[in-house]
Amino acid sequence: MLTELISQTAVHILDTTAYAGAFFLMALESMIAPVPSEAVMPFVGFLVTDGKWNLWLAILSTSLGSLTGSLLSYWMGYYGGKPLVLKVGKYLLLNRHDLELTERYFSQRQGVLTVFIARFIPVIRHFISIPAGMGKMRLLPFIGVSLVGATLWNSFLLLLGMRLREHWTVVQKYSHQVDIVIVVLAVVGLGWFVRSRLAARKRKLN
Repeated sequence: MLTELISQTAVHILDTTAYAGAFFLMALESMIAPVPSEAVMPFVGFLVTDGKWNLWLAILSTSLGSLTGSLLSYWMGYYGGKPLVLKVGKYLLLNRHDLELTERYFSQRQGVLTVFIARFIPVIRHFISIPAGMGKMRLLPFIGVSLVGATLWNSFLLLLGMRLREHWTVVQKYSHQVDIVIVVLAVVGLGWFVRSRLAARKRKLN
């Protein structure tokens, strides 16, 4: 099973590279990479419980990793998002108007709130930094809400791992089911978007 393979790989990296590995894994988690925080942070909690890791260093390294990954994705969107949309957007059913809406949205207060809330939503948190960068969201607010949101989420999973170590396989099972629901909803939303755009394009041709 893919999730079990990811978990086993994460545990191996944590055991062999310690805090640097935790930083690296959480940086990947904050980018478009199949490294869910649910497969990393609870095992960090196990290491803290066993006395192998310091709690505050664990939180610091993982939070900085999350922030680093978020910033890399933000800059990808900031410097590469607009040229990409203008060049190949028509093939993705996107246009300049979508880009303008994105810029307007993330330049306002709700954009900051969206980035913060997204840090707690499976799947969405992997992608949110890119549209924030495309929308030219101000850097300092982005750093602030990303760091606070990531720290809260990472710490929650770490403490969950510490408290529920003996029952973690059960917790992991249900957390994956939640992830599946989120993915299904995202696919349904994408399908609706594609259908509405194709219908609008057809009306214009007629």
